[in-house]
Amino acid sequence: MDAGYGDINTRDLVGYGGQYPRFSWPNGAKIALSFVVNYEEGGENTVLNGDPASEVFLNETPGGRPRPGRDMNMETQYEYGTRAGVHRLLRLFRRYGFKFTCFAVGRAVELCPDPVTQMHEEGHEVCSHNYRWIDYDAEGVPEAEHCVKAIEAITKATGVPPRGWYTGRIGPQSREVVIRMFKKLGLDLLYDSDAYNDDLPYWVTVDGHEHLVIPYTLDQNDMKYCVPPGFSSPDGFFTYLKDAFDVLYEEGEAGTPKMMSIGLHCRLVGKPGRAAALQRFMEYVKSKDVWVATREEIAQFWRKEFPVKK
Repeated sequence: MDAGYGDINTRDLVGYGGQYPRFSWPNGAKIALSFVVNYEEGGENTVLNGDPASEVFLNETPGGRPRPGRDMNMETQYEYGTRAGVHRLLRLFRRYGFKFTCFAVGRAVELCPDPVTQMHEEGHEVCSHNYRWIDYDAEGVPEAEHCVKAIEAITKATGVPPRGWYTGRIGPQSREVVIRMFKKLGLDLLYDSDAYNDDLPYWVTVDGHEHLVIPYTLDQNDMKYCVPPGFSSPDGFFTYLKDAFDVLYEEGEAGTPKMMSIGLHCRLVGKPGRAAALQRFMEYVKSKDVWVATREEIAQFWRKEFPVKK
């Protein structure tokens, strides 16, 4: 077993143990709803970024093999996200007055910063999705250097550094690396979302200090359009989101409110047919007793409501 795997495998399989805290979200909302828009296009695997092969993950033609040169079909599929998809999503969120958290890949921000600047100006949160959309468990990836470059790219586009983090394809020490780099740079890291193991935030201990984790989702996520078994139609996506929302909403009505994350990608749900399903879900929840919040807002609430016990 490689060095470092001992720490990440000190697993907590109990969590809240079914004894969820009884509290109220702001204004007595029965559920906290976190929309996440992943901004990755341009940060994926491509020889243009110095990678040995092209990207094969989360696209309209799954099952392909990496190419040692440029894959023009793959590149243009990704380009749809920044050219069209992101603008459709911004219009949709503007229409409903909902705020989202953007998981922004630093390299993508460098190549096309204007939509990210616009997100920030419209009140959305821009969280770091690391510098590249690659596997950070791969040998030789300069993770600490990438952490700094991601922060720099987002700060340049928005005027402020990110206060949240999501790497995605993490390595065994990714959380520690990010926390240490934020500390070294004198920046506040409110949370990370590199976990999928609960319906509420929770605290973990890293380097002797408490750190907040706001779990993310891979099931309430449009990526399921591109991986089996997944959504074969927008109706399936809408139904799954609605059913998940209804179950969590009912738990909130019973006195143990939860949060619900929804993962979105500009090149995927930004397509017209899929955007229609997202709009139907927004229309469904708009009249409910729901707190639509950024992950930074949820982190700030949790830190105040459930501070670290000293």
